[in-house]
Amino acid sequence: MDILFIGTSEFAIPTLEMLRNSKWPLIGVVTQPDRPRGRGRKMAAPPVKQHMVGTGIPVYQPGSPGELANLLSRGEIKPAVIVVVAYGQLLSSQTLNTPPLGCVNLHPSLLPAYRGAAPIQRAIINGETRTGITTMYLSEEMDAGDIILQEEVEIGQDTTFGEFASLAAERGAALMCKTLTLIEEGKAPRLPQDHSRATYAPPLRAEEERIDWTRSAKGIYDLIRGMNPRPGAYTLFRGNNLKIWRARLEAGVSQHFKPGQVVDADPKAGFTVQTGNGKLLITDVQPAGRSHMSGAEFVRGYKISRGFILGE
Repeated sequence: MDILFIGTSEFAIPTLEMLRNSKWPLIGVVTQPDRPRGRGRKMAAPPVKQHMVGTGIPVYQPGSPGELANLLSRGEIKPAVIVVVAYGQLLSSQTLNTPPLGCVNLHPSLLPAYRGAAPIQRAIINGETRTGITTMYLSEEMDAGDIILQEEVEIGQDTTFGEFASLAAERGAALMCKTLTLIEEGKAPRLPQDHSRATYAPPLRAEEERIDWTRSAKGIYDLIRGMNPRPGAYTLFRGNNLKIWRARLEAGVSQHFKPGQVVDADPKAGFTVQTGNGKLLITDVQPAGRSHMSGAEFVRGYKISRGFILGE
C-alpha cells in the first residue's frame, strides 16, 4: 500500500515519522513552497521539508492545488492512499479522486466540532476541558468528510496551545497508524458527520491577540494559553506591545481597582492585574524587542508599580 504524505507544519511530523518507520512504502512527500519568514524575511523551508533532508524520499512543493493535481496526473507517483496532516490548503477534486483507497486526513478536534484552521487554539481560548483527534476521508468541503476513527483527549487546566498540539500530534500519529491498518484490511468505517452540529475554528485575527482587561480573569487566562507559543496575547505598556505568555488565576477581590490596573507588583513573584471579574498574576512576559522574562524580572527592570494601568 504505497503512501503519499502531504503536510507542512510541525504538527505533521509525528505522523510523517510514523509512516517512515512503518511497513508501508512512503513514495513521496508534498509540502508547501519555501516562503520568507522572520524579521529578516529570508526564504525558509517549511518544517516538513526540513525534516526530510537526507532521507532520500522525494519532496514536492507545488505552488497551488492545480499543480499538485498535475503532478499526480503525470503518473510520476502512484499512491494507493494519500495521508494529509496540517497541509494548509484544500485539495482539488482531481487529487481527492486519484488514489484508489482515498485521501485520509488527521484533524485535531472531535469533528464535526471545530472545523477549520485553528481547532486547538479555539478550543483552549473557549475554555474547553476536552477535545480530541479525528481521522477522516477528505471531501471537497472543509473538514466535512466521513469519519474513520476518533479519540477524546483531555485539555489540562494549565495546558498551552503548544503543549497540547505536541500531545495531539503524537496521539494522532498512533490513530493514523490504526486507520491505515483498517484501510489496508478493508475494514475502515465511514461515518457521515452530522453537519447540523458543526462548529468552526477560523484563523485567529490580529485584533484577537490584544487583551481586553474588561473580560473575566478566566477568559483572559484561556486566551493567553491559547496563543502560547504563537501568536502571543499582548497588552500595551507605555505605548509598546507587551506579550503575556503565562499567568495564574488569583483568588480574592480587590476594591477600587479598574480593569487593567496593577493591583500588586512583587519583585519576587510578578505583578497582579485586575480584570473585569477576578485577578491575574502575570508570571512570564516579553517586552517589545526583548526576550522572554519572568514577571518578577519585569517588575524589577521596568519599575512597574501598584496602580499602573495596562492597555492604554
